[in-house]
Amino acid sequence: MILHVIRTICRKLLPASLILLPLAFAPARADESPRQESILVFGHANPDTDSVVGAMATAHLLSQTGRPSQAAIQGPVNAETAFVLKRFHLVTPSPLGSIAGRRVVLVDFTEPLQGPADLGKAKQVLVVDHHKPAGLAGSEPLEAWVQAVGSVNTILFEKYRDLQVPIPKELAGGMLCAILSDTVMYRSVTTTPRDRDAGTALAGLAGVPDQKALGMEMFKIKSALEGASARSLVLRDYKDFTMSGVKVGIGQLELVDLALVAGQRGEILAAMVELRKEKGLHSVFLMLTDILRETTEMLVVTDDVPLVQKAFKGEIKNNAIWLPGVMSRKKQVVPNLEGAFKLDREAARAN
Repeated sequence: MILHVIRTICRKLLPASLILLPLAFAPARADESPRQESILVFGHANPDTDSVVGAMATAHLLSQTGRPSQAAIQGPVNAETAFVLKRFHLVTPSPLGSIAGRRVVLVDFTEPLQGPADLGKAKQVLVVDHHKPAGLAGSEPLEAWVQAVGSVNTILFEKYRDLQVPIPKELAGGMLCAILSDTVMYRSVTTTPRDRDAGTALAGLAGVPDQKALGMEMFKIKSALEGASARSLVLRDYKDFTMSGVKVGIGQLELVDLALVAGQRGEILAAMVELRKEKGLHSVFLMLTDILRETTEMLVVTDDVPLVQKAFKGEIKNNAIWLPGVMSRKKQVVPNLEGAFKLDREAARAN
């Protein structure tokens, strides 16, 4: 209405050549401004349930609080995650693609080796993680939601609660499964009371009456090995790490019975040898974790047996070392290896 009045006055009082001048400086309408690309939210390479659902939960929370975001994945989901997404009617996120120049959120990792190749070309705006911070490097400060709990989805549940954002029933089911998976149904040493509280609340939101039954169904699927190649088993839940400048790879298979892999042991070790060669790694480890007996047999491919034996105060026999009571890569394996590599490097410098 105001612009119409201005035009009418201008037509009567000003030369035709000047009629449009006042309008050239009129502010653009809000819906005419260029839209900023949504934030990309993704977890680590070889995605697991915690990283996939965590990315989905983070993207939803950011979008609901004024920061439009979309979840993505760095690779195909595993059988357990596929089951969880189908069970709770959640749509699998799209593949990540190039992130150069994009704003990104990292979920469930900070180790650069676990990110995409062009991670350094993106703008990292937020990290959501429950691991020890690793070697992230960016040009600007970033927001961090990092807590010492058993699952990244516990952190996210608490963020939803604190910000008073409702969690959809389907998403609550996925978040519950992520907590059950990462805490090994609350048996892992990484489990905290906060994980249990979050799981109980999410079970109520998702309408899950029996967490244990749901967890066992998930782990039976995770333990299913039929038709899987030795290489795919090594990579099923595998992560690369840099320790005192040395690169190592650590995988984990969580099984209801270690006998399930007895017949493939030789093929698995051969796949580990090949993977070590391909990636130029110092060592490759595969944790075979019996979730019912709460113990791990760790397969080892390395040229530095003494270092590994010192790290775990045990003996390697037939490329394996027994680790009673060990269930967590994050808390019971990575710190031991990091300490051993640090001491080895310091000894080398001293000599």
